[in-house]
Amino acid sequence: MDAALLAVVRRDAQPRRFRRGQALFVEGDRAERLFLIEEGWVLISILSATGRETVLSLAGPGDLLGDASAVDGSPRSASATALGDVLTVVTPSRVLSDAVSDPELAVGLLRMLAGRLREADRRRVEFASLDTLGRVSSRLVELVARFGAEEENGSVAIELPLSQEQLASWCAASREATVKALSSLRSLGYVTTGRRRVLVHDLDALRARAVAYR
Repeated sequence: MDAALLAVVRRDAQPRRFRRGQALFVEGDRAERLFLIEEGWVLISILSATGRETVLSLAGPGDLLGDASAVDGSPRSASATALGDVLTVVTPSRVLSDAVSDPELAVGLLRMLAGRLREADRRRVEFASLDTLGRVSSRLVELVARFGAEEENGSVAIELPLSQEQLASWCAASREATVKALSSLRSLGYVTTGRRRVLVHDLDALRARAVAYR
């Protein structure tokens, strides 16, 4: 997030902690607050008419939640749920609507929203052109970039707070197909998996498998 915009969000913010499974906000809620994640992981998801959860994204330290609803005043379009202990700072949503009157802050806000749109476009292309193995590879590459911790041997560790069902939903695949894809990546020597932990041994190979278009 733009440094000037981040400073405004933090200025009058109050810390708030959430426990595992606790909702920061729920789809359909009024957009009254912004949440800046300081520590922990947050699952962004929506429910279908049949009650099935679809995972949209995973948010972590440095991510701002609730900005879209704060700008247009619409109800929350998704739910945000703590995947473990989460520390946030919370500030009124009006901070962003007020920021539009400041040219510097408005540019920072537009850049952030434009980045979200580009990411959404990339995901649509990815879902249309990649198989499950490619989508799982893409999610792992994303997690490495955002939350990976390099090991002494050059591998990168990801502490994965998602269940297999949630990872599958995030990849727009069945649980069975996702498990099979992870097994294939292990057989290729690209990764080692454990309980909610993935060790990436060949990041370049994962990136190559995750390319949606050239």
